[in-house]
Amino acid sequence: MDPNDASTFFYQAGVYAPDRSIGFLMRRVLSSILQLADAQLAEQGLTYVQWLPLYKLSLCGDTHSSTLAKDLGMDPASVTRALDRIEAKGLLRRERSTTDRRVVHLVLTEEGRSVATQVPKVLTSVLNGHLSGFSHEECSLMLSMLQRMLANGDALREALQPLQTNEAGPAPKG
Repeated sequence: MDPNDASTFFYQAGVYAPDRSIGFLMRRVLSSILQLADAQLAEQGLTYVQWLPLYKLSLCGDTHSSTLAKDLGMDPASVTRALDRIEAKGLLRRERSTTDRRVVHLVLTEEGRSVATQVPKVLTSVLNGHLSGFSHEECSLMLSMLQRMLANGDALREALQPLQTNEAGPAPKG
């Protein structure tokens, strides 16, 4: 595909329709998945903003809120608020490092680990419901295509970074 030949692009500005937009439809699918998962995880008293970091902590163990925010694609203030709520529910402890007072470790309580085990059960149920009628091959193809879209997006962002740096002017000296 020639990147300069607009006729090779799937979308054209003059005929763009949201109901045929991959981005719009992915957003709607994600919203549906999250609503259904939230409804099932509400029994645990959790919302998406809370169960996502809780589950991530169960997978990666010792981490910090800034790392968690970056890994989840959330702003640090939102992660801090979510962690406050998770901690208030007794699912998480913050422990100050004994070697560096600036470092606070996030540690799931036993109850937090127990609740976190419910997340994959709920997500697999919700995702399998959304994939009803799809073959394994179709699911694999969709995963492959979404991974390619993410890689393309990463490449586009990397290509834009030097342009954004140049627009900001040279870095201050000193």
